[in-house]
Amino acid sequence: MDLGLDGNAALVTASTSGLGLASAHALAREGANVSICGRTESRLDEAKETIEADAAGNVMARQVDVTDPDEVRALVETTAEAYGGIDHVVTSAGGVPSGSFLDMEDRDWYQAYDTLVMSHVWTLRAAHPHLVESDAGSITSITSTSVQEAIDGLVLSNAVRRAVVGTIDTVAREWAPGIRANVVMPGAHETPRIEELIEQALDRGEYDSYEEGLTDWAAPIPLDRIGDPMELGDVVAFLASERASFVTGATIPIDGGRTRS
Repeated sequence: MDLGLDGNAALVTASTSGLGLASAHALAREGANVSICGRTESRLDEAKETIEADAAGNVMARQVDVTDPDEVRALVETTAEAYGGIDHVVTSAGGVPSGSFLDMEDRDWYQAYDTLVMSHVWTLRAAHPHLVESDAGSITSITSTSVQEAIDGLVLSNAVRRAVVGTIDTVAREWAPGIRANVVMPGAHETPRIEELIEQALDRGEYDSYEEGLTDWAAPIPLDRIGDPMELGDVVAFLASERASFVTGATIPIDGGRTRS
C-alpha cells in the first residue's frame, strides 16, 4: 500500500531509540524526509545510520534537549529550512522515573511535566505555522496506555501524560480542517524503556531474572507477547498519510489488546 508520503517532511522528537526511532524509521521508509533529534550525539549518529539503511527519504539529525524551548524552536526552524516546510509532526519523549505516589518529590513532578507535556507544547507551537502551510498537515503524539488505565508503579506517567491527550483533543478541533491530530497509546513494546523498567524491578527484588520480567509484562496481553517497535511505527506512518485523511481526534491503543476500557 502506497501511503503517499514520498517527499513529505516529518519531524519526530526524542527519536534516537524506542518508539520515536521506530516512528521516524517507518516514515523515512515510506519516502518522507525525516528530522530526528536526541540529547546524545553517539546515539543520534547510530539512529541516523539505522534509519538511512532502508530509507527512501532523507534523514537529518540534530542534538536537542526537548525540555529546552529555545532548542525545540531551533529544531523546528532548521527542519523547515532544510525541507522547505513541515508536513508531519510526531511528538515523543523519554521515559520518566518509575515509582509510587509517595516516592515522588516536587522536582520529579516538575521535571516530568517539562519532559512529557511542555516539550510537546513547545514543538506544536513552533510547528503550527508550517503545518498550516502544508496540504497534508498532521500531528501524532506518542503517549502510553497509562493515560487510559493506570499502571502500578508509574504514577508520573499515569498522571502527567493525560495532559498530552487533552492537548491533542483540543487542537484536533481548533486546528481543523487543515491539520489532523491524533494520539497513539503504546502498551509494552521491546524498547530500552521496557528494559530499564524491568531492570529497576529487578533491583527492587520483584523479579529473579530479566526473562521473568519480560514474561510478566507479556502475561496480560491477549496476543501473548510484547510488541515490536516497528509495529507502532507503521501505525504512526499510516496516521500521517492520506490513507488516514478522515482520522483526527482519535486516541488509539497499540497494545496487543491489553487495555479493557
